[in-house]
Amino acid sequence: MKHTEKNGSSTEYTELYRRLAEKQTERQEIYDGVILHVVRDSITLPNGNPSKREVVLHNGAVAIVALTEDNELIMERQYRYPFDQVIWEIPAGKIDRGETDPHAAAERELREETGITAGKLTYIGDYYPSPAILSERIRMYLATDLKYGEQDLDEDEFMEICRLPLQRVVNMIMNGEIPDGKTQAAVLKVNEMLRKQGLMS
Repeated sequence: MKHTEKNGSSTEYTELYRRLAEKQTERQEIYDGVILHVVRDSITLPNGNPSKREVVLHNGAVAIVALTEDNELIMERQYRYPFDQVIWEIPAGKIDRGETDPHAAAERELREETGITAGKLTYIGDYYPSPAILSERIRMYLATDLKYGEQDLDEDEFMEICRLPLQRVVNMIMNGEIPDGKTQAAVLKVNEMLRKQGLMS
């Protein structure tokens, strides 16, 4: 079965969607927070039976692989409260409410967190962190032709910024030292893109 990400872009996908899609019949608002909005939907399953879906609605986010001329990555070390750990991540952040351009959000987040502006910012795909319960879509970008300035962090943001060779970050991912999913997906994708272009061994 051919796979495509866009609804209606092929007869095969349309038929697959028709067979598997669940239909919402009712929505109950559970929680409306600063970042998250939680709902409980009543749905009809493909076989006609009723069921429930609890979904965390999220406005989306961006993540940026910032690659220097020396094939180093701009990496962050940041404390993450749910896991009580300091972890490695690429620059990333949420798309603010009312912000409609993910590309502009990526430029903003990169500049605020690292002080870097990118001469070239290339969209490289989407990452769905937890598609069973979370509507968050992370748009991933490759930033090159970097120019360096000063950070402009939010009052509640604390992180350390450093440079690491791309291949070292790839090895850290493969060795289980970087559990962050968006970092794994974006860095490994960029590494494979460069390998296909003959820029990495």
